[in-house]
Amino acid sequence: MTKLNSNLHPETDYTRLTVDVQGHVCLIGLNRPKKRNAFDSHMISQLSTALTEYENNDELRCALIFAHGEHFTAGLDLMELQDKLDKGIFAFDETQIDPWGVSGKRRTKPVVVAVQGTCFTAGIELMLNSDVVIASEDCNFAQMEVQRGIMPFGGATVRFVQASGWQKAMPYLLTGKPFDATTADRLNLVSEVVAKGTQYERGLAMAQEIAQSAPLAVKSLLASAQTARVEGNKQAFAELHGYLPALFHSEDAKEGVMAMIEKREAKFVGR
Repeated sequence: MTKLNSNLHPETDYTRLTVDVQGHVCLIGLNRPKKRNAFDSHMISQLSTALTEYENNDELRCALIFAHGEHFTAGLDLMELQDKLDKGIFAFDETQIDPWGVSGKRRTKPVVVAVQGTCFTAGIELMLNSDVVIASEDCNFAQMEVQRGIMPFGGATVRFVQASGWQKAMPYLLTGKPFDATTADRLNLVSEVVAKGTQYERGLAMAQEIAQSAPLAVKSLLASAQTARVEGNKQAFAELHGYLPALFHSEDAKEGVMAMIEKREAKFVGR
C-alpha cells in the first residue's frame, strides 16, 4: 500500500489502491489482483477519494489510473455490492469526484487510463469517462450487464454511443458480447493500442507530457470540451470566449510567449 506524500495530500488509508506521486502526476493503481481488480464498495469509495484529492491539489496536473496484476478489472463485484446498490454506494455529493462522472463534482483536470487483460463493464465506463486511454494489445472487453439482468449505469449508455455511434455501439451494448483491443480502437473507445506489457509506461509518458502543458489552459480546454459533450455545441460555443481573458492575462501565457521567443521549454506554474 502506498500513500500520497503528506506534503501534497492528507494521508488516506488505501486498502484497495496504491496511490503515489511522480512530479506533477498522481498515480492511482487498482490493487485487488486476486479478484481481477473487481470493484467492491471499498475500492469504489477509495477511488473517489483518490480522485477527489487529486482534483483538489494544485500541485498535481494529471492522473494515471492503472492496474496491478494481469487484468485491469473484471467489473463490479456483484456478490459484495448486491445489498449495497440501493444504499447510495454510487451516490457522490458535490464535494466528491465520481470516478464514472455520472454524479458528484465535475472533474476539471485530466485523467489517463492504462488498461490490460480483462476490462469489463465498469472498467469500460471508467475508460469512457477519462481523457486518454492506452490499451494493451491483449485486452478483452465486454459491456455484459444485460447478461446479468441489469443495464450499464456508469455512463456507457451515453458515452459508448457518443464514441462509437448508435449502429456500432448497440450490437455490443444489447448483447454484452466480447471484443478485443483492435475492435475497441475501431469503435473509438481507446486512444492507442500498444504492445502487451507497455501500457503503463506509455500511459505514464502521456500523463507526464500533459502535465508539462499550462494547467489553466488544460482546465479551460477540458471545461469547454465537457460542456460540448454534456450540454451541446451551442452552449460550448456560447461560453468559449469567456475563458480567454483570464488565460491571456495569466503568468503562464506570458511564459509561453517568452519560451517561444527564447526557443526553450516553457515552465508553467498554473497562475
